[in-house]
Amino acid sequence: MRITFLGTGTSSGVPMIGCDCEVCMSPDPMDRRLRSSVMVETEGMRIVIDTGPDFRYQMLRAGIRNLDAILFTHPHKDHIAGLDDVRAFNFFSGRPMTLYANALTEEALRREYHYAFGEKRYPGVPELDLNSIGTEPFQIGSMSVIPIPVWHLNMPVLGFRIGDFTYITDANRIEPESLDLIRGSRVVVLNALRKTPHISHFTLDEAVSLVQELDIPQAWFTHISHQLGTHASVSPALPEGIALAYDGLVVDL
Repeated sequence: MRITFLGTGTSSGVPMIGCDCEVCMSPDPMDRRLRSSVMVETEGMRIVIDTGPDFRYQMLRAGIRNLDAILFTHPHKDHIAGLDDVRAFNFFSGRPMTLYANALTEEALRREYHYAFGEKRYPGVPELDLNSIGTEPFQIGSMSVIPIPVWHLNMPVLGFRIGDFTYITDANRIEPESLDLIRGSRVVVLNALRKTPHISHFTLDEAVSLVQELDIPQAWFTHISHQLGTHASVSPALPEGIALAYDGLVVDL
């Protein structure tokens, strides 16, 4: 299995016009964070988790010409706003893009991209095959996916476990039953927004504590805001086996 980090930032973590903070001014490419998304490749399957506003550029930057499916964690704009750009994959593959989303996200997708779901569709609009998922495991070809319910304040969000890899973003609370689904993972990706408390995201210390509680051998933190600081100032101080992810990072399991 290969994991590629397409983006590790937030809407307040990507380079901003006119911003002169240490992250935006940093020459380190590890501080150039697009909106959070990962690509998972295994046994001939290639999927992406979330299509934020930077989805098109992320695909171009990674040189991706074919994509089998997209999983969605939740319906916030920074995780769904790039879906329209799957039309290029429709063109090359000659088939609809397969999507997986829970009921809350499905409602948002049908509302935001109503022109792709209507009975009378304009030629060239995205072709989408939307599949509803809940908390039961499901298959994408040969890939087994376990949804992991987590909380983004009061919003239910889905994390996903695929084999020994678990991906969770936009969370600040995880129930014991979901923690049990994460245990035994070799690699976990977890959101760590900043050092100070936030109403709906784990802080850096909270994310570290959770990884240590679960005894995961390797953890990468994502959904990083400018307020956390630069990669060089944060990652070296983290405990062994824990690091900040960065755009373009590739992890093989």
